[in-house]
Amino acid sequence: MSRLIDLSHEIENGMITYKGLPAPVICDYLSREQSRTLYEPGTEFQIGRIDMVANTGTYIDCPFHRYADGKDLSQVSLERFANVEAVVVRAHHHHGIEIGKKYFEKINVRGKAVLVNTNWSEFWRSDAYFENHSFLTGEAAVWLRDQGAVMVGIDSHNIDDTRGKSRPVHSTLLQAEILIVEHMCNLSSLPDAGFCFHAVPPKFKGVGTFPVRAYAQIKD
Repeated sequence: MSRLIDLSHEIENGMITYKGLPAPVICDYLSREQSRTLYEPGTEFQIGRIDMVANTGTYIDCPFHRYADGKDLSQVSLERFANVEAVVVRAHHHHGIEIGKKYFEKINVRGKAVLVNTNWSEFWRSDAYFENHSFLTGEAAVWLRDQGAVMVGIDSHNIDDTRGKSRPVHSTLLQAEILIVEHMCNLSSLPDAGFCFHAVPPKFKGVGTFPVRAYAQIKD
């Protein structure tokens, strides 16, 4: 037996994930009322329309997001997105927003998804979410790469420090084909280890980022 824990934010019409990027527009392409004219009485359908940028809600980054010659969503194997053994690193923002390699050094991350629990998601859908958020240092990214992590997730606004223009964590991890999941939630509900992580996007060609329904599968 196993149970599932949802680690994704809900995506709503007009919701801002990242300041400067447009909110999604979620509406009917074909409403139920309109569909009644197309089918026999008692039969109706809704077809939704979604217009959004790829960086919306809880999303995954593939190498193509950072590198023109990197793998896009369609080129990364399904095994990289699903059923990945995972560990949680606790780095509450009350102890500081800079997350260096010391947080990871005592954990075996080889072949694992490393989920960084900062509790920054408590500010989701507020102005505080976008400013002075928790982030990994470039040194931490190098350590995770060298120790064989295959995916890194965080429940914060960005895995990099956005107060400047450099993005060393994205650069280091994505160059090494280590996937990144940002804007997660509910990580405090997970055990430190002993579970699998899933974050599967659609198989788009020419796209390096897309929302996922991220979740943990925990054996009871």
